[in-house]
Amino acid sequence: MVAGELVRAACERHLRDLAAQPTRGWFDQDAAEHAVKFFRFLSHSKGEWAGDPFALEPWQQFIVGSLFGWMRDDGTRRFRRALVEVGKKNGKSTLAAGVGLYLFVADGEPGAEIYTAATKRDQARIIHSEAKRMVKKSPALRKRILVLKDNMSIEETDSKYEPLGADADFMEGINPHGSLIDELHVHKDRGVIDVLENSSGARRQPLLFQITTAGSDELSVWGQEHEHAGQMLHGSLEDDSFFAYVAKIDDEDDWENPKVWPKANPNYGVSPKPAEMRDLAQRAAQLPSALSAFLRLRLGRRTSADDRAIPLEVWDATSGVIDPAQLRGRECYAGLDLSSRIDLTAFVLDFPPKETEGPHTWLPYFFIPEKDLVERSRRDRVDYASWARQGLIEVTPGDVVDYKQVRHRINELRKLYHIREIAFDRWGATQLSQELQDDDGFTVVPMGQGYASMSAPTKELMALALQRRLRHGGHPVLRWNIDCLALAQDSAGNVKPSKPDRRKTGKRIDGAVAGIMALDRAIRHESDTVEWKSA
Repeated sequence: MVAGELVRAACERHLRDLAAQPTRGWFDQDAAEHAVKFFRFLSHSKGEWAGDPFALEPWQQFIVGSLFGWMRDDGTRRFRRALVEVGKKNGKSTLAAGVGLYLFVADGEPGAEIYTAATKRDQARIIHSEAKRMVKKSPALRKRILVLKDNMSIEETDSKYEPLGADADFMEGINPHGSLIDELHVHKDRGVIDVLENSSGARRQPLLFQITTAGSDELSVWGQEHEHAGQMLHGSLEDDSFFAYVAKIDDEDDWENPKVWPKANPNYGVSPKPAEMRDLAQRAAQLPSALSAFLRLRLGRRTSADDRAIPLEVWDATSGVIDPAQLRGRECYAGLDLSSRIDLTAFVLDFPPKETEGPHTWLPYFFIPEKDLVERSRRDRVDYASWARQGLIEVTPGDVVDYKQVRHRINELRKLYHIREIAFDRWGATQLSQELQDDDGFTVVPMGQGYASMSAPTKELMALALQRRLRHGGHPVLRWNIDCLALAQDSAGNVKPSKPDRRKTGKRIDGAVAGIMALDRAIRHESDTVEWKSA
């Protein structure tokens, strides 16, 4: 079977623990088979398999058998928390519904309380509704279980199975035996999870079963659980109560190679279908925003945001190696994003290609005020001081960016490169742009930041990145700005950089905006056949 590194690690962990019994607990084969065989009582309710028995695939058997087969010395289950992370359309909600029904019906727990939980109750109803449909299609279960809209109950055991959202008003007073967390990656905090975990103290063997696709924020609840799973599976920490099955392509894999897709899609060939994946991959190769979603949702690779203009995988692939000495005397165009004087200022040079299909080359320069640099680093979650020591960013004295130093740097660069034009935000016109033009003799071009001015060069940047026709040398500060760059789009399909609230998010896109403005000027002079709207 084609399997990724973390799935192999989960299997290796299982084999090691079998060999080490009873150090890590003991494996009850009968208990594992009891849980796996229970799924034969369930039927699929939707799609081409509607009405067919729920026959667990091998990867699903591994999950179910592990969860219910591994025991502690006292005879209770070893695993109390589980993370199942697979690509979209691999049937994880259906699997979770079945796990919930087993805990509800066949686990021998008096007064069992099973909850499907999500950030919204409507989302929690997805798993719960699937479980209800399974019950209605099973004669054996239908005889025992009373099914209502948001409740299933078994009178003889006083058990119930309900959906629960963070927006519900009855989070307190619950006593869960089984908690099914849907789409962990959309949970903004641990609120729902903590309530469920801390409410199950009266249960002998509660289970928190979390399902998700890959998320976008490594600092989120998903990010913390994903990181914990990776460390545990790699052996850098021990957590005998935690089970993890994380299906994703490996870091070195080429996402365009269909042979690696099953790593993130253990149900590949059943659902999703190869033809569907090929169609999505083809669209992803043509549209950066679609690539971000494809990588995260279908291949399990973390991306910062699905509305990001250029995924880092694309950006990194086009970095190249730049020798500034070889650019001396070359014609170039510049973009200057002054931003706020208390934050980051960026100046980017774009060197047009020498040949028709050659790459553009970017040289970025950044400036930041010295005062409160540590606090800025904490707020923005980056190490400005380290970048400054490496010569990647210039620190100017005082509590605001010293525009005299910026002007001096631009004039120093003019001695090395032929800077034909400098584009800058026309609403950010300051004394600096006037001095560059009147006193230093630069051609300075004001440029709007709306759709009319920014759409064409922004789309061109995305196209150049996809075609690997943009060299930037992997500059870390610029890379960070690109990672923060998301797009706004109007009804006509025009795009522009969406400037984040830097006070709340700590994100900066100054280098990306400066590069887009520089690219605008370069393309305007590169070919008379390309039509560009006036800035």
